[in-house]
Amino acid sequence: MSTLAPLRLLHEPWNASEGNQSNTTAGAGSTLCQGVDIPNEVFLALGLVSLVENLLVVAAILKNRNLHSPTYYFICCLAVSDMLVSISNLVETFFLLLLEHGMLVVHASVVRHMDNVIDLLICSSVVSSLSFLGVIAVDRYITIFYALRYHSIMTLRRAVVTMASVWLASTVSSTIFVTYYRNNAILLCLIGFFLFMLVLMLVLYIHMFALARHHLRSISSQQKQPTIYCSSSLKGAVTLTILLGVFFICWGPFFFHLILIVTCPTNPFCTCFFSYFNLFHILIVCNSLIDPLIYAFRSRELRRTLREVMLCSW
Repeated sequence: MSTLAPLRLLHEPWNASEGNQSNTTAGAGSTLCQGVDIPNEVFLALGLVSLVENLLVVAAILKNRNLHSPTYYFICCLAVSDMLVSISNLVETFFLLLLEHGMLVVHASVVRHMDNVIDLLICSSVVSSLSFLGVIAVDRYITIFYALRYHSIMTLRRAVVTMASVWLASTVSSTIFVTYYRNNAILLCLIGFFLFMLVLMLVLYIHMFALARHHLRSISSQQKQPTIYCSSSLKGAVTLTILLGVFFICWGPFFFHLILIVTCPTNPFCTCFFSYFNLFHILIVCNSLIDPLIYAFRSRELRRTLREVMLCSW
């Protein structure tokens, strides 16, 4: 199964000599290092389900005026990022199935160009997903600790500028990555961006939960009812923390692949690890499938609107 530009080279890293490749292949030729053979039909089915789910999320947010806020606009953009993963996976899988069954014969240059387009879509979804998770974390932080000033800080204009900036930066950086993916410096930049966003979100969430618990305890000690706004903000923080955890589990192996490509492309252990790239590709697809389920499960308003959309009650 063809995947991201760097993942296509996991079996034969570009900076490994032929002699080293033969040695590592022999060292990694045990049953444990045979990898996982996943039928293309599985990728196709998961991609279809993920695409439908994320389309429903986008439709629900656009339909319900109560969800027309910067927070849900950012979540909508996150759903669009997941849709990019689904679309690229569907196009690639459908293309491979046609080739496998002899129903399509194309020139090698066409395959190469199509592969670059798919890689660009996937790279854009990676960068944009990470970026919007960070933006959502900052938005939740402002909601909880600057509640009275939230609407003056996070205006609709600023939200639109933020979304446009993220998409522009994702497209430009992904183009650079796909063009120069053989350069270790590019891989290190992508790995650094991943680690930076994780640290940023972890710091924000830890501070968020610590101060939110302190505020709730203060309200309780004063024998006042906790405000709905504060409790809903805390619930939103929990939801986005779950999203962060799911993203790390699903995308973590991919970034570990990149680290191994840079650090030990000819090591037998790394070569063995590379053989499981199909399994890690499944995890990436599953991330775009799980995210909409988290939205629906954690948000009553979104859950109700999703039900209306599925019943076509526009």
